[in-house]
Amino acid sequence: MQIKLFKSLWGMEEYSYRDAIAKIAAAGYSGVEASVPREEHRKEFAQLLEEYNLAYIALISTSGNHEDAFTANLDAAASLNPLLVISHSARDCMSEERQLQFFRHAVEAEKHYGIPVGHETHRHRAMFTPWTTARLLQAIPDLKITADFSHWCCVCESLLEDQQENLQIAFERTIHIHARVGYAQGPQVPHPDAPEYKRELETHEMWWENILNSRMNRGYAATTITPEFGPPGYMHTIPFSNEPVSNLWEVCLSMAERLRNKFA
Repeated sequence: MQIKLFKSLWGMEEYSYRDAIAKIAAAGYSGVEASVPREEHRKEFAQLLEEYNLAYIALISTSGNHEDAFTANLDAAASLNPLLVISHSARDCMSEERQLQFFRHAVEAEKHYGIPVGHETHRHRAMFTPWTTARLLQAIPDLKITADFSHWCCVCESLLEDQQENLQIAFERTIHIHARVGYAQGPQVPHPDAPEYKRELETHEMWWENILNSRMNRGYAATTITPEFGPPGYMHTIPFSNEPVSNLWEVCLSMAERLRNKFA
């Protein structure tokens, strides 16, 4: 199984598109994961991706009329020819019937545009727990996910020891991995290499390995992964100074190298 590593622009807001993309290319990533740029910046963004020979994974989200927002944002993403689209979809507070209505619409829109969409397992969104996600996946066979199980650790206040059946369903429907390590009280450990979080790291790696094995067994030659650690807000900070406890670029790069060594 080949793994293709992408770098998120999240946490790189101080860079111009050119500087960020050049830095990502120099670090050996296969592509960039980012929200769809504003229309006036899309041509520049597309030219930079071509110049540096990087693929693109688009990130979109929904709000308001979620169906209309999804279609409009997918249309915008399609203009940049992404490898796939990650969507922060619907809401946790929607009824199951309303969630199903949205995801049936999303699957039809995905088929229309011909771009794979992985709906992210994210807090605040419809797929915020293993069991709600499993119900949705069982009800809609063509529905796929971006696996960010760090959120589920936080929501469930555990390493999901009692969710094996629901996790198995998620493994089989994952098309993209967000390789961030969560723990029972939050979606991001201070540093994944810290020995006090060894159990959390190994558990997440076990989940990622299950996804890769599932995809390999079904004939897929490659899987995309983003080591998606985030800046302060997600990253822990030192009280009073608000200084981040780790260097975000180095954390992501270290995780990327670990993924290469373990799974490539």
